[in-house]
Amino acid sequence: MPSSPHNAQVGELYRGHHSWLRGWLFKRLECQHQAADLAQDTFLRLLGRDTLQGVREPRAFLATVARGLVVDHFRRQSLERAWLDSLAALPEAESPSAESRALVLETLMEIDRMLDGLRPKVRAAFLLSQLDGLTYPQIAEQLDISLSSVQQYMTQAFGHCYRVLYA
Repeated sequence: MPSSPHNAQVGELYRGHHSWLRGWLFKRLECQHQAADLAQDTFLRLLGRDTLQGVREPRAFLATVARGLVVDHFRRQSLERAWLDSLAALPEAESPSAESRALVLETLMEIDRMLDGLRPKVRAAFLLSQLDGLTYPQIAEQLDISLSSVQQYMTQAFGHCYRVLYA
C-alpha cells in the first residue's frame, strides 16, 4: 500500500497507542489473543476510513472504534452459541458439515449486520415474518400492536434492508 498522509496518521496512532489499546481490550475481553486481534482490527478499520482529521483525543477515539468491534465480537459469539446449541439438538446424521456450519454462521452474521440499526419492535416484526412465517395479524397479536403498526414496521424493515444492500 503506497504511503499517504492518512496511512502515516494511522501509523502514528499505532506506534503511540497500540499497546495501550491492547491493554484496554484485554480488560474487557480477558483474553490476550482476542485483545490482540481486535486491536489489529481497530487499526485496519482506521485504514479503511477516508480521513482521521479532527481526532483530538486519540485514546478516546480508538476506544470508541474498538468498543464497536467488541460489541460485534460478543454479538458474533452469541449468534455462534445459539447456532451451535441448535445444531446440538439435531441427530448426528442430520448435522451439517463443518463447511456448511461456517457458511450458515457467516450468513447469520450478515443478516444481523443488515438488521442492525432497526428499532427492536421493527426487527422483531421482521424476524417473525421472515423466519417464523407469521402473518401480519399473527405478528400484531404476538407483539401486542396494531395491524397498521406491523405494516409500518415491515415497510421500515424492508426499506432499511434495501438501503443496506443497494446504497
